[in-house]
Amino acid sequence: MVDIERVSSQSMDIENADLEKLRAVFPQCFSEGKLDISKLLALFGQYDDNDFEKYKFEWKGKSECYRIAGKRSTGTLRPCPEESVNFDTTNNIYIEGDNLEVLKLLQSSYYNKVKMIYIDPPYNTGNDFVYEDDFKDPMTKYKEVTQQTTKSNPETMGRFHTNWLNMMYPRLRLAANLLRDDGVIFISIDETELHNLKKICDEVFGEENFVADFVWHNKRGGGNDAKFVAVEHEYVIMYAKNVHELAELFVPFSPQYLLRYKEEDEIGKYYWDTFKRKSGKQYYPITCPDGSVLQYDELGNPISWLRSEARFKEDLSKGEVRIVKIKDNWSVQFKQRLPEGKKPRTIFLEESIFENQGTTADGSGETLELFCKNVFDNPKPTALIKHLLSFNTSNNDIILDFFAGSGTTADAVMQLNKEDNSKRQFIMVQLPALINPENKNSKTAKGAYEFLQELKRKNNLCEVSKERIRRAGKKLTENNGQLALEEKKPLDIGFKVFKLDTSNLAKWDSSPLENAGALFQRLDAIENSIKSDRTDLDVVYEVMLKLGIPLDYKVIPIEINDKKAYSIGEDCLVLVCLDYGKDGITPEDIEAMCELVPAKIVSSEQAFKDDTALSNAHYILKDKGIEMKLL
Repeated sequence: MVDIERVSSQSMDIENADLEKLRAVFPQCFSEGKLDISKLLALFGQYDDNDFEKYKFEWKGKSECYRIAGKRSTGTLRPCPEESVNFDTTNNIYIEGDNLEVLKLLQSSYYNKVKMIYIDPPYNTGNDFVYEDDFKDPMTKYKEVTQQTTKSNPETMGRFHTNWLNMMYPRLRLAANLLRDDGVIFISIDETELHNLKKICDEVFGEENFVADFVWHNKRGGGNDAKFVAVEHEYVIMYAKNVHELAELFVPFSPQYLLRYKEEDEIGKYYWDTFKRKSGKQYYPITCPDGSVLQYDELGNPISWLRSEARFKEDLSKGEVRIVKIKDNWSVQFKQRLPEGKKPRTIFLEESIFENQGTTADGSGETLELFCKNVFDNPKPTALIKHLLSFNTSNNDIILDFFAGSGTTADAVMQLNKEDNSKRQFIMVQLPALINPENKNSKTAKGAYEFLQELKRKNNLCEVSKERIRRAGKKLTENNGQLALEEKKPLDIGFKVFKLDTSNLAKWDSSPLENAGALFQRLDAIENSIKSDRTDLDVVYEVMLKLGIPLDYKVIPIEINDKKAYSIGEDCLVLVCLDYGKDGITPEDIEAMCELVPAKIVSSEQAFKDDTALSNAHYILKDKGIEMKLL
């Protein structure tokens, strides 16, 4: 039988992909298929002197973090159209699952595609949840965790900082792969782990790619619970994927500032400002329309002008400078044009609250307005996230939040899209952690639990988060007079829901058998490459993940000679056919598929009557330049 490549049941092999990149550039540094570190160092004039005294950031479990990040996931993301909003048309994604496994599954489809990451991870204050990863069997561990209430990480455990570092490090390594070269990551944190977070980010992203350590004034007049000093701020640290690719950062001007720019021409908005300077060295006479000359002020001091005499004459001829009479005196003025924006300040001062950066109380107020009760502990305000989004995101950019929590990032993206008529896309990832109504460390757990009971929803954080996004989207359209004006782009308030699960593709189970009957069941199951309890749509989206196709691509059901198939992408990038009837996929079916001109066709081995039919199909497709893959 002809050898046809199969769709892998595992996520992208990140370590091997990175090694292949090194091999392509430095083949001389590989020996017997393995990287020789000493040769690589010598190539750059550096030598491994085994100096154990050089600076390192180490903790117990760091080497395990490398293995955890590099281990391929055997899971998949199963679509849930019934829990989604506008599933067939939206570009937004909401994923329920352990963010470590999800980040692995997103590697192929979103490698180097994300413009901005914002995360608000556990601050490790002793009361919040820190996930313990399982290197050997992460999917089984995930199933266990989602069936129990989350555990806190008290300082008395003895590995307080270690546990937190072991959780954060592999996730940041995987997240870095998803950022575009001009992408950035923002991380909210407080003083508990700020120093450790900066150290691991320096290692993951590179010290040279550190951009800023913002101070966010998150409380007004709070701090009564403090022991010594009232703490009214948190931090937002910012790193670039590659600081040399990062465009200059600007934030929008406030509405009050823009009021002065009342004039407008074909270039843009401006106002007339004085050409005279209080200091400078640009001294020269300017002749007014009536022949009088401006050269000295009323005290007899020479007047310094904004620009050189040559530049003044050029600007005057272009209309960029004018000489006008105000009352009885001549005034030289120039067009002060509206710049692109202003550079963000590293301290979000209390006065900048008026620039919509908000406080924790504002975040609670927003969710209270949506739910009529408090269901989230200390949610971030949308104003803060919108402020960060304004730094370097625009139309069609992808924003990722893999500690999605209350869903603030999704809400902020939709709000900003409405304000500037853009189509940013969000990807939210959140662990469906059970909500314990008796949790004494949470002021809102009981309210969230009761809310879910009222709606008859599953008891987990994701259900509250998804409902927040639904209500926020509805509010945006209602406030907009039912969507935007005709000349504006339709506002995308939808999101596709996916849930982390084991692969849809069957594989041999090598665990011990209880009896002979169990053996026959196992043999029957392996006859089909797809698990019996999975849908066509489950399989189609797993194929997309494994082939590196983004999850927002259109999936269009079609018929090929009465057989159901799925076209992925508007131009039929990939064709998936799982329906083969009693006669299997015939040569006529293959010819009909070729008419759609897909780049790849995916099916199962069982779809063909015998090996000959499969081989014939392979050669027909090969002749037409179409790749065939089997499940």
